Amino acid sequence: MTETAFATSLFTGQDLVADAALQHRDGVIGAVLDGQAAQDGRRLIIPALVNAHDHARPSMTSFGAANLPLETWMLRSAFGTPPDPYLAAAVSLARTARAGCGTMMVHYTRPSGTMPIVEEARQIARAASDVGIRLAFALAVRDQNPLVYGDSAALLEALPAEARQPVEDLFIRPAMPPAAYLDLVEEIGAAIAGPMVDVQFGPAGVQWCSPALLEAIAERSAATGRRVHMHLLETVYQRSWADRTFPGGMLGYLKDIGLLSERLTLAHCTHARPEELDLIAEAGATIVTNFSSNLHLHSGLGPIAEAHRRGCAIAVGVDGAALDEDDDALREMRLVQIMHDGAGLRRNWSRAEFLSLAVRNGRKATGAPGPGALVAGAAADFTVIDLDRLDRDAIMPVDPLDLLFARGNTACVRDVVVAGRQIVRDGCPTGIELERCEAQLRGLFRKNLPRYQALQAALPALSAAATTWFESSCCD
Repeated sequence: MTETAFATSLFTGQDLVADAALQHRDGVIGAVLDGQAAQDGRRLIIPALVNAHDHARPSMTSFGAANLPLETWMLRSAFGTPPDPYLAAAVSLARTARAGCGTMMVHYTRPSGTMPIVEEARQIARAASDVGIRLAFALAVRDQNPLVYGDSAALLEALPAEARQPVEDLFIRPAMPPAAYLDLVEEIGAAIAGPMVDVQFGPAGVQWCSPALLEAIAERSAATGRRVHMHLLETVYQRSWADRTFPGGMLGYLKDIGLLSERLTLAHCTHARPEELDLIAEAGATIVTNFSSNLHLHSGLGPIAEAHRRGCAIAVGVDGAALDEDDDALREMRLVQIMHDGAGLRRNWSRAEFLSLAVRNGRKATGAPGPGALVAGAAADFTVIDLDRLDRDAIMPVDPLDLLFARGNTACVRDVVVAGRQIVRDGCPTGIELERCEAQLRGLFRKNLPRYQALQAALPALSAAATTWFESSCCD
């Protein structure tokens, strides 16, 4: 059956069409017709947004991780271990959908440990299916530097005996051999990959992965075409480590081993230099900026406008740390656009251009089909914005995209359709009861917290030792 969505304004990805009707059937757009007045208030239809880098985790502030740099923030991350993988993923995915996204990357950095990892991946894919959102899934892997960017022995020796044991139990674990990781990703792919799920390799970051692991992933990615998703140069300490470890250039190394390619997505790149951005652009790799996360973790602003000027493909991610920790991907997109749009009369992009590139590059990074344009034959992935709420004053005609980038947030999202399925209706996810799932998840986290009493007791000493290590070893 053909379904129709009416819009006062419809942004195709290139053009703004007034009084439009978007017809779709079996998950595919059939036509966009003009001269069709909206029937129920004023509406703006845009391509569904993409959260191109996330970890499907709850707010870390609730675990006492506010106002910390990444390197000590991560030491508290054990408190956020999902007690129920399905619930944690469903809540995060549904919040993201509610904010206007049709696709989300889950770079899975902290498995629950309650079940085999392939089964855990199945639970996350089931959550995505229930919510109705497209899923990119990359199992994060690391085989070195579990506590600091170097030998952890000195840090462990600085800890009192009662603190050292719980730290070793939680953070010092045998590394997975590269071949075993590659096989595991292929097994996950066989279990969950499909039209709505893209499985990728997920090296956590160069500082956390040995050359043998990175080279094995690069070789397998080249052979199979499977995409790779990883962090890069997120913090000043990672920048310092990279300069010491790769005096000839870290990006040059990634290029030499074949990892830097059009199949690679790089989250953050906060401290990438101009010559490194040129290499990224030349390779056709994608940069995902995570503006609010960078602010929360004191990582820096990132050279996003410069990357764009140099030809890098830019996408936007929430990274589980939106400005208000509410997974508001619409607000996140606005923040990136406003922060990096330029000063005075000079602009780096129009708002229409930025929306289009964020969707197009986000879909490429997550393996979603097509560039996200709302045209005949494309996937029926679109978001309906309440233009009456957005244009609350209605004094004079204003470009709806200007209104969107000035005021848009989750509260303005009315409906979201993905592959023809309505996954958000009147601002509420249709596939799960979000408030009930959030309440259940909070209860499980509270019940689970006593498991980490030893870590809570050890954290003051661990954080102090880590701070001393990074300040003395990683700063110029």
